[in-house]
Formats: sequence, C-alpha cells, structure tokens
Amino acid sequence: MDTQPTQTHGSETDTDDPKSLTEHFTYGDLIVDYLKGMGVSHIFGVPGGSIEPFFDAVARAENRGVDLQMIVSRHETGAAFMVDGHIRETGRFGVCCSTTGPGATNLITGVANAWEENLPMLAITAQTPMAKFGKKALQDSSCSAVDVVGMFKHCTKYSTLVSHTDQLEHKLITALVTANTHPKGPVHLSLPADIVNTSLPKASNIKTGLLQQTLDVSTPSALQQLNSEIGNAERILLFVGENCKLEENQLIHFAEQINAAIVSDPTGKRWVDETHPRYCGVFGFSGHKKARTLITDQKYDLLIALGTQAGELGTSGWDSQLLNPKLVHIDESPSVFSRTPGARIHVCGSLPDIIGQLITNVAIQRAQGKRWQDLAETVSDIPLLSIEEQSLTHSNAIPLKPQRMFSSLARLLPDETRIFVDAGNSWAWAIRYMLRSDTRGYFRIAMAYGSMTWAIGASTGSAVSNPSAPHLCITGDGSYLMAGQEITVAIQQNTPLVMMILNDDALGMVKHGQRLGGAEQTGFTLPHVNYAAIGEAMGIEGIVIETPGQLEDLDFVRLFSKQSPTIIDMRINPEEVPPMGERIKGLATAK
Repeated sequence: MDTQPTQTHGSETDTDDPKSLTEHFTYGDLIVDYLKGMGVSHIFGVPGGSIEPFFDAVARAENRGVDLQMIVSRHETGAAFMVDGHIRETGRFGVCCSTTGPGATNLITGVANAWEENLPMLAITAQTPMAKFGKKALQDSSCSAVDVVGMFKHCTKYSTLVSHTDQLEHKLITALVTANTHPKGPVHLSLPADIVNTSLPKASNIKTGLLQQTLDVSTPSALQQLNSEIGNAERILLFVGENCKLEENQLIHFAEQINAAIVSDPTGKRWVDETHPRYCGVFGFSGHKKARTLITDQKYDLLIALGTQAGELGTSGWDSQLLNPKLVHIDESPSVFSRTPGARIHVCGSLPDIIGQLITNVAIQRAQGKRWQDLAETVSDIPLLSIEEQSLTHSNAIPLKPQRMFSSLARLLPDETRIFVDAGNSWAWAIRYMLRSDTRGYFRIAMAYGSMTWAIGASTGSAVSNPSAPHLCITGDGSYLMAGQEITVAIQQNTPLVMMILNDDALGMVKHGQRLGGAEQTGFTLPHVNYAAIGEAMGIEGIVIETPGQLEDLDFVRLFSKQSPTIIDMRINPEEVPPMGERIKGLATAK
C-alpha cells in the first residue's frame, strides 16, 4: 500500500495563538485531508445545523491556504448537479454535502442522477449527535427515524453510517475506492455531528496510493476474436455511445481505415464530428432517418458499439434491429454488458487502448491487401435532415422556430463552448438540429435519469470549476421556475455562465407528449414570465430574443468574456412539435 508522509499539523501552529491548530484537528479535518489527496478542489453543498463541523474543517483548510473551496448552492439537489458538472469538466472525483433530515433527502435526486450516469461522487450528509438518535430530535434521520442511509442505499454503490470515530477512516477509504472502481458511481457517508467534531488523538497517514488505484481489465482472447471478425467483415457500422471518449481523431481514423459508417446514440453525438461524411446521425430518441435506415436495413456484417450504456432512449426502446447477433459491445465497465446479452462479443477495457490496438491490426490487414466496402454509400441519398427540416433551420418566421434557433447556435457558438442541455423539449431540438464538428465532448446531456434542472446545476458547477471556458446552459421555462435560483451562485462566483431559457409558457414536453399520445391535455400551462427582467432584477444582463435577426446578432464572445452571468429569454414558437415520436411510442408500449 502506498502512503504519504504522516501529516504533522502541529508544525503549522501559530505560536501567538493560545490554542494550536493541532488541538483543533478533528475528524472533519481528516476527511478534508483525504479529499485533498483525491485532488478535490471544490465541495458543493448547503450549510446548516449538523453539517457545520464539516464546514468548519473546510474553512480551516481554506484559511491554511489549501486549494479547496466550498461552493454554497441554493438547494441540495443543485449541489449534487453542480458536482456532476464539475466531474464532467475536470474529469476528477467530486463531493457534495448537506445537513441532516430534509437536507439529505433534498440531495437524493442529484445523487440518483449520478448513479444513473456512473459518476464518481461522495455525498456527505450529517446526522444529529448519536445520543439523540430516536428521541424525536430536530431533523433526526437515523435508523430510528427517517432512515436516510437506507434511502441512499438504493441509489449509491455504498451507503453507511459512521457510528464511532474508529470507523471513520476505514469507511471513508472504502467509500472513496468504491466510487472510483468500475463501474464508477456515487457513495454516501452519514456522519453524526459529534463524531466529525471530535478531536483526533493523533495525525494519520493519508493513503493516497490506495485511493488512486484503478482496475485494469485485460481481454486478449476477446480482442483476438474481434480482430478476426473485423478481418472477415465486408461492411462495418460503428455505434458511438456516451462513454466513447477516445484520443483526438482516433474514431474517424479507425472509421476511415475500415470504410465504416458511424451512428451514435443521443449522448454519444458529443464525441463525433457531425459534419463528417461518415457520420449518419443519431439513432434513438430524436434521431435521424439516415441512422435508422442503416440500422434497420442491416446491410452491415459487423456492428461495433463503443461505450454505449444501451439504455432505452439510446436504443429506441432496446430495438432488436440494433441489439442483434452482429453486435460487438466494447466498454470499460462489464456491468453494461447485461443489457446486450445477445452480442457476439463483449470486450472490456480502456476504449482508447482497445481502438489503438485495433487500428494497428487493421493497418497490418490493409498491408496484406484487405479492403472494406463503404457502408455510408448505401445511405448517401438520404440527407441527415430532410428538405423540409433544412428549410425550417433557415426560417425567418416569427415567433422564432426552435429548429432555426438550435441550428444557428451550432454555428454561432465558439468551438470551446460547454453546452449543457436540460431535460424536456431542449433535448429533442438539440439532439436533432444542433450539429457540431467538435469532438471533445463539450455537448453535455444527462438522459439516464432525466432530471429537470440538471443543466442549471451542472453548468454552474462546471463554470465554477473552469471559469475561463465558455459555458451555455439551455433549459426550459419549467426547469427555470423549479431551480433558476442557482444562477445566483454564478453571480457570487463572477462566472460568465450564459443561461438560455426556452420560453413557450408551458411544460413543452408534457404538452406535446399529451397531444401526440392522444391523452387529456392538462397540467402543462405556465404563466408568461419575462426572464430577462428577472436577470436585470438580480443585477445581471437580461436579453430577450424574439426574432432570427436578434439571434444572429448575439455576441457570444462578449457574453463569455464578462465577469457575470447572463440570462437569455428565448421566445420560441410554442406550436412547433419537437421530434419526440420515439418516446411517445415507448410510452404507448408501456400501457
């Protein structure tokens, strides 16, 4: 086991202070030291009551000059979503915290989202002091009252109560290692206030070597079989999922070597140059006809799925025409293979390493005279967007058509823009019409749990983590009315987050879903709100966009260069029907 030198906090003592820092070193400080050993730079949470001893420990670290910042969200769900954005932007482990009782239960939605997205997150929730358990103490959430540890067990890899100081270090290490072991995911520690505030009898070794270890999965036999399958195939289709993070140009290079066509699921599109001739669009929710034709015609011999979670929206309801015996599934986590049981081969390991080996092997086969037929040519007569859809992307009609809006944004936004798309109609329009050439994963969307307001919190967390990068949050008016207050975190942090609100006075996906599905039309109406005026009332810039000309005139370079956020009130045509037919079919099947 790797260890670092023992922490000697006594050496940091201010001799003018009658109480040394060593005397103030608590189990809360020990937690903070472990988090710093994990590379944690930000902690997101809401203070209050029983969590104060942990906040105190973070504050002491900040006062010692430690590079660690507590970011206070407006709601605990927002804190967990901010960690989500932080992880996506930095690639590092993330931490959120809350007080006991309602603070902990508020946190659960964001943690559940992290569970579905396989994000390595530590959720710390407080408990009342141990002696008060079961005595009707304020906000008691122990096993004798509202059992939050039991609740979190259903949406984390590890959820436990630390009931004694001697347990804390062991359980903390277990949680950190568990969160970062494939499949990655959130973990939860329930910490009574008296334990966190207890003085530590002696400094402890911080076992960072153990915390940073990773699991290496070797699959030489599967790789050998896959190389053979590629050599025997004539036409190959690549199916790109949300975890297909490869080295620069690796995907296109591999596709060009084997003349493969490329399709993606809705979240996988972020890794593909959507303007490249080999890209044939999205399959699944809000997908393209070109991609569906490739899948359903099955004119390929081999379908290689790269990093897909094989969930409902990405597979068009687990369509058997996609999940067929021609499928090879490659992923870094073996747990996802349970959703593709009929695949010909499952290959587990690092995607960049596996594709790198395949590229080397294909080069050898090409040198020996092997050539593959161009699968993309079989659908060359089908445009990514139909003629009618292309017309809508250029429409000058007022009210502003969302097709025009999203198509224009793909062109107007700087390439470096981190784009966060919220649940609802924003999903459908962005997936179908926001076609970008960037392949660095900056198009960010969380479709597994489908949490409204996710983009609001996640974009804020990402922007706080990297304030020099441009950030755009695209959300709906319904989501803003739920959690728009989180933009005040961006105000406090002086981050130039741009929040764009699709304003159609309705819960749009509910409205159009009811109409398309033949259901009773009820419960979707929202009041007309001037969101730009709300921004101005908070002391930040608010902009109303009602026409295509106003959209074209947006100066995103200026907005992203400010030291404060911006609200854009995007007045879209409320009657344009989003491309969500696949979702409606899925709901109909479930009835």
